[in-house]
Amino acid sequence: MDRLGSFSNDPSDKPPCRGCSSYLMEPYIKCAECGPPPFFLCLQTSDFPVLDPSWTAQEEMALLEAVMDCGFGNWQDVANQMCTKTKEECEKHYMKHFINNPLFASTLLNLKQAEEAKTADTAIPFHSTDDPPRPTFDSLLSRDMAGYMPARADFIEEFDNYAEWDLRDIDFVEDDSDILHALKMAVVDIYHSRLKERQRRKKIIRDHGLINLRKFQLMERRYPKEVQDLYETMRRFARIVGPVEHDKFIESHALEFELRREIKRLQEYRTAGITNFCSARTYDHLKKTREEERLKRTMLSEVLQYIQDSSACQQWLRRQADIDSGVSPSIPMASNSGRRSAPPLNLTGLPGTEKLNEKEKELCQMVRLVPGAYLEYKSALLNECNKQGGLRLAQARALIKIDVNKTRKIYDFLIREGYITKG
Repeated sequence: MDRLGSFSNDPSDKPPCRGCSSYLMEPYIKCAECGPPPFFLCLQTSDFPVLDPSWTAQEEMALLEAVMDCGFGNWQDVANQMCTKTKEECEKHYMKHFINNPLFASTLLNLKQAEEAKTADTAIPFHSTDDPPRPTFDSLLSRDMAGYMPARADFIEEFDNYAEWDLRDIDFVEDDSDILHALKMAVVDIYHSRLKERQRRKKIIRDHGLINLRKFQLMERRYPKEVQDLYETMRRFARIVGPVEHDKFIESHALEFELRREIKRLQEYRTAGITNFCSARTYDHLKKTREEERLKRTMLSEVLQYIQDSSACQQWLRRQADIDSGVSPSIPMASNSGRRSAPPLNLTGLPGTEKLNEKEKELCQMVRLVPGAYLEYKSALLNECNKQGGLRLAQARALIKIDVNKTRKIYDFLIREGYITKG
């Protein structure tokens, strides 16, 4: 589509249509490849195909208008408005010719590059955060927003909330001595500095979009774990560099992380002798298959230890089901031939394993304790030891309601590694 802005209002000055020889009227079609002279085609007679032999120009216009009216994705409503095409036909045609069309994609890319070049030397505009929600008083959302009142741009309880109390008894009178007057003025100056600090903190909260905490947390979770850790570390510097610079810094590191991961993947392909992406897809499929087979062999090697004892085999299967669901196994391993100690717990894939050092992994394997439960027990014992200045085994058993032998092993391990001290 093109515009007639370059022609005068006189119809005789406008170029004729190559199809019907009538003077052009907007909208009309200008061929991007033909010319010179340019090839113009009006839409007064619109029963000719443009992009698809089975779609006329009139239907193309009707499709675009229907998508604009009904919204992208509402294909049933689009089809109802067009009346001549089905839902599937509308979706397939629009996606093929208006979304995935390489001609349109290159045109949009050129427009984007031109816009970026135009504003390359100018400052990036920063738009303030969206107007936060207005929850009812003392609701859960209000507490999440720390009691923020959008209509007043204030909090129910401000920073340094009782700063005004220091001024409530101050009264300037004419018979004040110079020292007393100077003292009162110093108190007022201190109050002003406390107000400035309050406003500074509120400005940081507004500029960085921290009022709606849940929305901020959802935005933070879209990054990989490594970038989230960086986000947490750099958060304290956000008030120094400003919101735009801080976000650009995080985004640049997120992009660097993605590029490094992609480079590592390409290096892996090159090491394996792969030179095209078709072979790379086959390689990834085979790698995934090999990994699945390796896990099956690992599980099979554990099953073979008890394959001669059907009762022990059934207990092993139930215990693995408990482990897969994140529940600490409670079935003792025994056989008809006598009492037998259970094999070490397989920590592969269990949540929290990456937070353990090698000695802690060995402890969890021998005690048969999932890493998540061990970390909770360890945190509880450390907190109690810090409060009491030491910890006895009886106190540890009172805190951890599990098997006393496991508690003893965990307690001895923490003592031996220096995490806690005896009371």
